[in-house]
Amino acid sequence: MAMSYLIFVVPSMLADAGIPKDAAIASTIFVTIAITLLMGLWAKFPVGVAPGLGITAYFAYFVCGPMGFTWQAGLAAVFISGVIFFILTVTHIRELIINAVPLDLKLATAAGIGAFIAFIGMKNCGLIVVDANTGVALGNVAKPEVLLAIAGFFITAALTIRNVPGAMVLGIIITTILSLVLGVQKLPEGDLFSFSVPDLSTTFLALDFGSALSHGLFTIIFTLTMVDLFDNMGTLIGLSRKAGFMEPNGHIRNLDRAFITDSIGTMFSGIVGATTATSYLESAAGVAAGGRTGLTAVTTAVLFAAAFLLIPLVGIVPGYATAPALIMVGVYMMQEVVNIRFDRLEIAIPAFLMIVGMPLTFNIATGFGFGFISYTLVQVLMGRWRNVTPVMYIISAAFAVNFILR
Repeated sequence: MAMSYLIFVVPSMLADAGIPKDAAIASTIFVTIAITLLMGLWAKFPVGVAPGLGITAYFAYFVCGPMGFTWQAGLAAVFISGVIFFILTVTHIRELIINAVPLDLKLATAAGIGAFIAFIGMKNCGLIVVDANTGVALGNVAKPEVLLAIAGFFITAALTIRNVPGAMVLGIIITTILSLVLGVQKLPEGDLFSFSVPDLSTTFLALDFGSALSHGLFTIIFTLTMVDLFDNMGTLIGLSRKAGFMEPNGHIRNLDRAFITDSIGTMFSGIVGATTATSYLESAAGVAAGGRTGLTAVTTAVLFAAAFLLIPLVGIVPGYATAPALIMVGVYMMQEVVNIRFDRLEIAIPAFLMIVGMPLTFNIATGFGFGFISYTLVQVLMGRWRNVTPVMYIISAAFAVNFILR
């Protein structure tokens, strides 16, 4: 229940990228079922895996937006990033990259992505609009769609604060029902409760490697891989600590299997028509309820299979009904800010630039670049160049070259 809101939110964003809505819903559910099963049966982690929100937003609103990629080319980039992530994991290069980035910047990554997701939610429901003079401005709050989104957010917030299970999906459902009752949203024609085999023919093996390799691929692949690395790392380590999987020396059993599972999930996502698969932090709800084995993930996958019965109903959920969930996810991810050492300016400057860079440039990759480059420059200018690892120098230089060549 805690992570089931993704059935509504992820396909909505994929549809904005141009993927047919029914196929987007089906591919999202297929990936969630298949890779969560693998996580439970092979990695033996009580963790649900599904297309990630932050990376889906990057895919829909940047890769298939300003970058000019088709969704078919975007899926090819997702598949390639999965291959790279798999190679980085089995060769242990992943560990070098993760260890090279300071903890404060890892935390800033989560906070920045949270701000980016919340911004998208506000934009999608019309609460924030484009303004020729100021860039962005407050939208028309008298519009029914905006009012419903605001109401949905506070309903979701209240349910979350009261620890109601499945608060976000309940908020989506309540907002949708209100929109139907008030006549803002119309029911589609046909039988809403008829079961039909999901049609993935429009997205299955629709990857366009030729277009993906034609331009701008480095930035996209780099961003997809970096987000996958840090997102999975933070989620899996946090959940492992909560579940008691972490040994006194910091070792986590089967962690490599969990990372490999995510990379396989990303390749599978590209094949069927979804975005980068990642472990969901909402799995903490299952761990808190006593889930300690892979059976927890298997149960989650089986329950997601029942979602195929709801595909006709999912299609009636409007974008402004999913906006509250995006904003709430942003709130959750922004909580990492309290652990960043903002009392030290050499830390505060790059962390701040990373956090604000993501939503203000509407690009997760640019936020990464702001943070990594500024951290490296500040350390060098302070005469602490030895504190920066060689890998960090390489990452910063790669971002600098990318910015110059744009």
